[in-house]
Amino acid sequence: MQTEKGQSIEDQSMEIIEREIGSHQYDKLEWSIVRRVIHATADFDFAKDNKIIFHKDAIKSGINALRNGCNLIVDVNGVIGGLNKQNLNEFGNNTICNISNPIIVEEAKKYNKTRAQTSMRMAASEMNGGIVVIGNAPTALLEVIQMIQEGVTTPALIIGIPVGFVSSPESKEALQALDVPFITNKGRKGGSPCASAIVNALFKLLRESSSS
Repeated sequence: MQTEKGQSIEDQSMEIIEREIGSHQYDKLEWSIVRRVIHATADFDFAKDNKIIFHKDAIKSGINALRNGCNLIVDVNGVIGGLNKQNLNEFGNNTICNISNPIIVEEAKKYNKTRAQTSMRMAASEMNGGIVVIGNAPTALLEVIQMIQEGVTTPALIIGIPVGFVSSPESKEALQALDVPFITNKGRKGGSPCASAIVNALFKLLRESSSS
């Protein structure tokens, strides 16, 4: 739970973001997510050169999936660390991260793949109707894209915002070519804090929709 002092600091931060960004092209729901990412990173680029991009059904699909207690399949434990645990407990959402599983390590070596790729493939059945959250590994995002193209899995939403110099922009462009709900961004920037912030923002929208 947020303390009164903590909430005051957050409110001030949001006011600064609103003031410094000024006008933008996002709708109300999209902006609440973008603003949360900027708040988590202090990086205004996520509304500018590295702007966040939404599939038309992304927010609706994400909120519905969270409401139904969907799985959250993440690429690294850092994403889990940034999630609001009260939300997960209240709505019954499980987080799944296989990156450190010894079986994953052996399989990745055997097939000359990254652990991130292999961990996504291992979670294929748990992805159906779930939300895939990738903040670190472009190879994980590319693997999920391939799995969808193969008809192996059908997630409700892909949050694909991996950071990096190798394959990061390309993986995000490939995601945008799919006809599945996604939230991603342009360019090399991204990271686990961004991915966690997007999920937390979706939970906030879920709470607001439930109380209205």
